[in-house]
Amino acid sequence: MRKSLTTLLTSAALLLPVSAWAAPVEITLWHMEQPPHRVERIQKLMDAFNEANPDIVVSQEPQNWGEIYAKAPAALSAGAGPDMLFAIPDFAPILKNIGALTSVSDFVTELDKEHDFLDSALESYTYDGGVWAVPLYNMSMNLWYRKSVFAEAGLDVPTTWADWKAAAEKLSSDSTYGIGLPANKQLYTDQTVYSVMANGGATEIYDENGKLRFDNPQTIAAYEYYAELQKLSPPDNTSWTWGEAESCFASKSCGMILQFSVISSYDTQAEGDADDLGVAAIPHAEGESQHNTIAYPNAVMMLSTDEAKRKASEKFVSYLLEPENYGQFLNMEPGLFMPVTADGAKAESFWNDETVQKYRGQIETVIENSGNGKLFGFTSGRVFPAIAAISAQNILAETLQAVVVGGKTAAEAVSDGQARMTEASE
Repeated sequence: MRKSLTTLLTSAALLLPVSAWAAPVEITLWHMEQPPHRVERIQKLMDAFNEANPDIVVSQEPQNWGEIYAKAPAALSAGAGPDMLFAIPDFAPILKNIGALTSVSDFVTELDKEHDFLDSALESYTYDGGVWAVPLYNMSMNLWYRKSVFAEAGLDVPTTWADWKAAAEKLSSDSTYGIGLPANKQLYTDQTVYSVMANGGATEIYDENGKLRFDNPQTIAAYEYYAELQKLSPPDNTSWTWGEAESCFASKSCGMILQFSVISSYDTQAEGDADDLGVAAIPHAEGESQHNTIAYPNAVMMLSTDEAKRKASEKFVSYLLEPENYGQFLNMEPGLFMPVTADGAKAESFWNDETVQKYRGQIETVIENSGNGKLFGFTSGRVFPAIAAISAQNILAETLQAVVVGGKTAAEAVSDGQARMTEASE
């Protein structure tokens, strides 16, 4: 009898599909969304995906922007890289240049038919005959302030550089810095410097032939203005990243700041009064007619060369972009990450979030401001992948430090900056 039962079980096992015995496909996502609440939200989505897809296990390993430009190429070269990695447009060319990327054109076309990507989000990753990453979310820099503070000081929201500096001077007191601007050699400073450049007629770092044109009167004027304005910031701003600026605003130590969003920190660490939180377009130079800002379409690069892992990665990204999941993903930081798909912009999962509802007016303004978004190296419908080396070395921020720390004139620093860009691009 025992022999018959064993034979029966063995026969039944042979009839089961091979997949029933196969180990799950394990894939890893590297991203630079380090704040714990963002990691927690991503994990929540991963847990739901893993439960619905028992043949796949996706996990995350948070990284930081300060190291990823060197760490990712090294890890991939050693065969220890992730299967998916978040990207910004000027980071993707670094991995493409070492042969770590293959085009995701077919996958993006499939997703585009279903969700309708913003053209601008796709353009930044489309060049050299391929599409090198899948757009996930958009970010744009804005001017944040408190309406009550402006009202008490008798200030209107500044629209020009002269108004902006006057407002910062008026808000400055023994207990308050008029504005919080970074002057660190770091990505945040790249972003704020370029936001000022873009509002001073210095949007284009390259000419139409791909030749560097960083050293021009508009760029010099933008650096001169920034250097003067940052004098009204805390003296430790030469070591600031995004968090220090948000903390300065939340504590009311800074009268206004440039930041992608302050909603989360303002809501949890400051007053949380939605009616008092102001957000505006970044002021432009006299003579300019349009408010611009830096805008980043963030994306995910598919790195695995293993077919099963590649398919599993595509399944996870498809899951994130489904409208019922996409809003949860974007709202890992409400008010910071904006949709890049048409159905995502209408998704109830995005707009029904409690924090998004509370700050809906601010978020709608952020989306409106992003309409004039620019990104150095990806302007006027042209893409210059060589910008990756310039961005990786934070040469925009380095040029500012040459003025505010090194004591050079803006003209000297910008001239040196162009030489550094040329050197980095070779």
